[in-house]
Amino acid sequence: MPGSEPYRIDSISEFHRLRGLPRPAHPLISVIELDTLGALPEERPDSVVLDFYSIALKRNCQGAGFRYGQESYDFHEGVMFFMAPGQVFGPPPGRHAGPLSGWALYVHPDFFWNTPLARGIRRYGYFGYSVHEALWLTEQEETTTIGVMRQIQQEYLANQDNFSQDIIVSLIGVLLNYADRFYHRQFLTRKKENHEVLARLEAVLDAWFDGPLLERGLPSVQYVAGELHLSPNYLASLLKVLTGRNTQQHILDRMIEKAKLEIATTSLSVSEISFALGFEHPQSFSRLFKAKTGLSPLAFRQSFN
Repeated sequence: MPGSEPYRIDSISEFHRLRGLPRPAHPLISVIELDTLGALPEERPDSVVLDFYSIALKRNCQGAGFRYGQESYDFHEGVMFFMAPGQVFGPPPGRHAGPLSGWALYVHPDFFWNTPLARGIRRYGYFGYSVHEALWLTEQEETTTIGVMRQIQQEYLANQDNFSQDIIVSLIGVLLNYADRFYHRQFLTRKKENHEVLARLEAVLDAWFDGPLLERGLPSVQYVAGELHLSPNYLASLLKVLTGRNTQQHILDRMIEKAKLEIATTSLSVSEISFALGFEHPQSFSRLFKAKTGLSPLAFRQSFN
């Protein structure tokens, strides 16, 4: 069905049926080994939307191409990625995904009803990462991940009682916290690439604040992330680990540097400087400047006289 709208899979039971699996033991959660998936039909849609969470660890699938949003990506061994309900993915046009191995956890949002993860799952930024920012696992990390997924599977297969949901939700929380740890390790171990991101970030901010783009006001987080070819969530997480500050804080720091330069080296009024930096009200600029520097703009200027 090339060119068609994304095919929506609204339940885990429907997903099992589509992929040739037995009916799920629980309607709202399923853990599967990927090599048990049946082949997609020849007339498969270009892309798919799931109405549930997907956490997958894929291995031994070199050359298996997938599209996530507008990006294409080739998976290799030991890659893990996360999808929230409503995200689009699928095989890229003209290519057939090769055989997969690994594990996947599928959870419908209704499973989290009245549990800490009902809202708490939104804090895990990697559900918003695009797939070329996937999580690369070490052998030990793979073992840990698979171990937790097996525990989840064993729990819903063997025990369906008043404790089951709480135990499974707790195990999913453990899995997500491990993923947080693994992403943190990835940020720290990819030093060369990450320092290149910092250098490119400075270049993007320099181009904005020292050029005609400044007439538009402050750059948005989305603009900066787009110029770096990263998702906003991924960039924020990366910067938080590397510098302790998120993207918005970096933008504001660069704005304050520009404001200091203008205040100290020109005769422009505070109102003119604030308007040039995209502030509608000079009072807002003055409050922010004082909060960041400890001085009002006029006091800062007077300190140079």
